[in-house]
Amino acid sequence: MKKIITTFVALVVVSGVFAAKRFTMTITDNRLQSITGFGAASCYGAMEPYANDTQPVRLLFGDQSAIGLNIMRMEISPNFEGDVKVPEWNYWDTPYDWNGSLPSAKIVKQRGGIVFGTPWSPPGEYKTNGTAQGGNAEDQGNQRGTLRADCYEKFFPWLNTFLKWMHDKGVDVDAVSVQNEPDWWVSYSGCLYTPDEQLDLVKNYAHMLDRETYKGVRLISAEPLGFDPNYSNKLLNDPVARDQVDIIAGHIYGHPPLVNLKSAAKLAKQYGKEVWMTEHSVSDNIGERLPNWDEQLEFAREVNECLQAGCTGYIYWYMRAHWSFVSTGESKYGTENAKKNQLLPRAYVMSHFSKYVTGSTLLESSCTYDLVTNADLESSAFIKGDSLIVIAINSQTDDRDFIIKMETTPYEVISGERLLSWGNEKTELCQKETIEIAEPSQRLVVGLPGKSVATYVFKLSQSSTAVQNARLTDADGPATYYDLQGRRLAHPSGLCIEKSADGTSRKVFVRK
Repeated sequence: MKKIITTFVALVVVSGVFAAKRFTMTITDNRLQSITGFGAASCYGAMEPYANDTQPVRLLFGDQSAIGLNIMRMEISPNFEGDVKVPEWNYWDTPYDWNGSLPSAKIVKQRGGIVFGTPWSPPGEYKTNGTAQGGNAEDQGNQRGTLRADCYEKFFPWLNTFLKWMHDKGVDVDAVSVQNEPDWWVSYSGCLYTPDEQLDLVKNYAHMLDRETYKGVRLISAEPLGFDPNYSNKLLNDPVARDQVDIIAGHIYGHPPLVNLKSAAKLAKQYGKEVWMTEHSVSDNIGERLPNWDEQLEFAREVNECLQAGCTGYIYWYMRAHWSFVSTGESKYGTENAKKNQLLPRAYVMSHFSKYVTGSTLLESSCTYDLVTNADLESSAFIKGDSLIVIAINSQTDDRDFIIKMETTPYEVISGERLLSWGNEKTELCQKETIEIAEPSQRLVVGLPGKSVATYVFKLSQSSTAVQNARLTDADGPATYYDLQGRRLAHPSGLCIEKSADGTSRKVFVRK
C-alpha cells in the first residue's frame, strides 16, 4: 500500500493555489436511495459448462473476493425438474432445467449474497404457440409466443414449484421476476407481454405467489429491453398491483440510463420501490478482441449513471465472457484472456462500486468544470456509517485537480485512502494509496489522473456523523447545540456545534 504524504500538494491540498484544470464536486447531506448491491448472471452461453464450474462466483462474490459482488441472476427455465429435453435452439447441447445455476447459487447464498430468478419463458404448454420459444423464426411459423389467458392462473403456482425445488436443494431464492424482456420478440426462449397484459397478470394473480411459505421472497416486475417505463408505471399506478410488486426492473439496451431508467425510477421512488438494472453488457459486440480501456471507462460511467438515475441494484450480463469479469480461456481473445477463470480488467472496475458502495446511501451532489467543454468527468458520493465514499471517473487524457466540497454539510474528513484503476500508456488495475489529512476539513483537493476510475474512502469525524444522526431525528425548531462528540447540550458553552432550524451545522464558541 502506498502512502501519500501531506506535502504532496498535487494530490491533497486543503487550501492554496489550484491547477488550471479543475473538476469540482459539491456534496450535500440530502440522502437519496440506498444501494442494495451489484451482480451478474449465471446463465447458459459463455458460462458453459457452468453447472459444475463454480470458480466464477468464487472469484466474484462475497467480502472474501477481490470484487465483492452480492447479487446473482439465474434463469428459471421453462422445464420442470427431470424435463431436460434439449431443443434445437439450445446451441450449447446441455440440460435446460433448474439444475444449471444451483451450485453457483449455493455459494452465493453461503457468502451472504442475493439470488433471484428470471423466466425467459413459462412452460410451452402455457403459451399460445405451444413452445418455450418466442416464435420469431421461419421454422417456428413466426407465431408470437404469449401466455394463454386460461393459463394466467398457472403462472405463479409454477413459480412456487421453482421456489420449492430450490429450497429443497438448499437455496432460498430471494426474488423472482415476471419475465425477461417482455417487449422483445425472439427466436430463442421468450414470452411477450404488453404493459396491460403484465398488469392483468400481477394485479389479478400475483397474490398466488406463496410468500407465506417462502418468507421474504420478493416479486420483481417484468424486465423490458430498454427499461420502458410504461411497464412499471402501469403497475405502480394501480394500487392492487403496486402492493404486489417489490422491485421495478429493466434493461438498458439502446437507452442510456438517464432517460428511460430515470423516468421509471421517479415513480418507483415515490412508492418506496427498489429499482434494479438487471441486464446489460457494454461492448459485448466487439468480436474477437478484448475491450480497450476506453470501453472499460464507458462501463464505469454506465454503472455510475444508473445509480444517478435512481438504481438501487445493478446486475451485469454474463459473469464470464471475454468482455466481462472472468475469462473464458479462449486464446483467440488475447493473452490476457488465455487463462480460464482469470479476473479481467472489467471486474476490477466493477469492484470500485461493488466493494465500496454496496450498503451505502447516495448523496445529492453537483459538479462544475473549469476550462472543460466536453464533460468526460463524472462523480458520485455515498455515505456509509462513518465513511464518505466518492467515486470519480476521468475519461479525458489530462490529469485533474478534483475538488471535493462539503461546506454546507456537517461532515468533516479526518483521513482517507484512494483506490485507483487507470490505463493510458500503462494500466493499473487496483492501486491503493493512503491519504493523510493535516486537520479535519470540509474542502479537499485530490488528484484524479487521466483515463482513470478512482474511489476515495474518507473517514468522517465522530462529531460530524453524530450531528448528522441528530439532524435526521430532531424536529425543526430553534437552533440546537451539541458537543464535539455529537451529544446534545441543554446548556451550551465553549466550543460547540450549532444546528440551525434549516439543518445546517457549524462550529461556534458559546460564552456563558
